[in-house]
Amino acid sequence: MRVILDQDKCVGSGQCVMTAPEVFDQRDEDGIAVLLTTAPDTGQTDVVREAAALCPALAITVRE
Repeated sequence: MRVILDQDKCVGSGQCVMTAPEVFDQRDEDGIAVLLTTAPDTGQTDVVREAAALCPALAITVRE
């Protein structure tokens, strides 16, 4: 799995951080999401997919 985050689309809702905190974080200055890893462990697959589905800006892409 590979995760891609388009920071230009991110609106800072924090859904990804609440769903998959091992994979996503937010910048303090503006709340924009950042990736902690582009290749999460296989045990995180479901939460990363959920984070992508919950993103209101559709800023997260998951590639298998």
